[in-house]
Amino acid sequence: MSRTQPVSYSPLHIILHWVIAALILFQIIFGESMEALERALRNGGTPDAGVSFMGNAHIWVGIAILALTAVRLLVLAIHGIPSPLPSSRLQELASRAVHGLLYLAMILAPVTGLLAWYGGIHTFEELHELAKPLFIVLVALHTLGALYHHVALKDGSLTRMFSTRTR
Repeated sequence: MSRTQPVSYSPLHIILHWVIAALILFQIIFGESMEALERALRNGGTPDAGVSFMGNAHIWVGIAILALTAVRLLVLAIHGIPSPLPSSRLQELASRAVHGLLYLAMILAPVTGLLAWYGGIHTFEELHELAKPLFIVLVALHTLGALYHHVALKDGSLTRMFSTRTR
C-alpha cells in the first residue's frame, strides 16, 4: 500500500461525498427559486421572505458545493483513492468520464452562477442554466453505475463509499 493508493476511502472523503451529494440534490430540487428571486428584483418589486430565503440559499449552497469540492480534491490529492475494482475497459472509461464530468460540473456550476448573479453576465447565466439537466444526467449515470456494481456485479464498489472497512 502506497501513500497515494489507499485500500479504502478516508472517512473525510466519504463524508464529503455524501454532503456534496445532498447539496447537489438540494440544488436540483430547489434551484428554480433563483428565477423567482431574479424576476422579483428585475421588476422592481420586493421578493417575499420565502423567495428571498430560497434564492439566497441557492447561492450559499452553490458556494458550499464549490468550497467542499475544493476540499475534496485536496483530500484526493493528499490521500489518494483506492484502486478501481476489476472491470471492463468500457466500464473504466465510463466511470472516469462520469466522475470527471461531475467534478467539472461541481466547479463550473457555482462559478458560472456567481458570475451571472454578481457579474450580471448573461452568457454565464445561460451556461449556468445548463447545469441542472447536466447534473440530473450525471447523477443518474453515477447512481446507475453504483447500483449495477452493487446488484449485478456484487463487487463491493458501492459499500466502499459507506465504510472505511475493506471487504
